[in-house]
Amino acid sequence: MADLLREWMWSEACEMLARAERLHRAFIRPARSTAPAAMPVWEPPADVLETEREVVVLIALPGVEAEHTEIVIDEGELVIGGVRVLPPALRQAFIHRLELPQGRFERRLLLPPGKYSEVRRTMAAGYLVITLQKAETDRG
Repeated sequence: MADLLREWMWSEACEMLARAERLHRAFIRPARSTAPAAMPVWEPPADVLETEREVVVLIALPGVEAEHTEIVIDEGELVIGGVRVLPPALRQAFIHRLELPQGRFERRLLLPPGKYSEVRRTMAAGYLVITLQKAETDRG
């Protein structure tokens, strides 16, 4: 009975590790990009929320300044791009672990239908916060 219990626990632990790996791969995944083929990109995770007056998009981008991002609305999609790099003081450091992706990123998000009169961006707690003000005609 003890062997059966130990085997079951080992099986459960392996399944939990496999689930964690799948979640990690889903969190940071390569993006389909408009960048040149030689330039790899990664896709940061995002949340899109809508109120009566605006659409708010949260993009997890620790270490990236808001003014160093490009934001474009292209045929109903919000396109966010930029580059995340190590600070200059750490570029010569010995790396023990590097899990936060570096280099070019791009994220394309389908927007709720409508027109937007203003686009604002700020950084808050490691998130790029993009606020799209709805045009008066779309507020109903």
